[in-house]
Amino acid sequence: MTCPSLFVAHGSPLLVDDAVWMAELARWAGDMPRPESILVLSAHWVDDVEGTVTIGATKTTPVIHDFYNLPRRYYELAYGAPGAPDLAERVRGLLGARHRNVKDAPDRGLDHGAYVPLLAMYPAADIPVLQVSIPTMDPASLIELGQALAPLRDEGTLIMGAGFLTHNLATLPRDARGKIDVAELERPAPPWAIDMDAWCADVLGARDADALAAYRRQAPSVETAHPTHEHFVPICVALGASLGRDEATRFPITGFTYGSFTKRSVQFG
Repeated sequence: MTCPSLFVAHGSPLLVDDAVWMAELARWAGDMPRPESILVLSAHWVDDVEGTVTIGATKTTPVIHDFYNLPRRYYELAYGAPGAPDLAERVRGLLGARHRNVKDAPDRGLDHGAYVPLLAMYPAADIPVLQVSIPTMDPASLIELGQALAPLRDEGTLIMGAGFLTHNLATLPRDARGKIDVAELERPAPPWAIDMDAWCADVLGARDADALAAYRRQAPSVETAHPTHEHFVPICVALGASLGRDEATRFPITGFTYGSFTKRSVQFG
């Protein structure tokens, strides 16, 4: 069985209370072949050592509540998926063959970029999940990383990058006390976010690796859309894992949330 490679707009922990978005993610998962394992690269784990890929826990380990100032119930979220030691060994072999530095973090659980969407997509938590770090912010290198990991797709592994194609927390509307103004979030997305989302749709629809690798120079309003780049670059891994195959790009979820954050999620294959 061949699995697709994905980019998932992962949301914050508040996603679990968004019935519409949770249902969209659940339908998406239901429309795909059930994977034998899942490999996740999340915006919330960028490696401390440039060029190094770190492999997370290979046994069931408590998730990381890597967020602040939320109600207590969000700190009680859990996702007890089985570990994936065989997948970890396969990742080591694939990356080692390309002379990449690989190390282990056996106590690191899934962060919210991984387990929040998985709570919607595979709520039974019965599929082995492995998370690895993002080794660099260089898009060309991450496209190559996706190519190195691509054989996993033909072995029943779902490759999943998790982030946001527009992500600027400073643009969230706030009231006089500094709290997010929920009413203002209902306004239409700003032009810069719409332009960035449209550019991504065109480039990803064409599976244009060269344009994606040059996104910091070519994408419109990129400095506003991404003051930092960790939420964007997981798409490079997902696209890289699609290159060299005759397959389509799909956008199972689109639209905006939190005002300027595009929900656009991507399926290759």
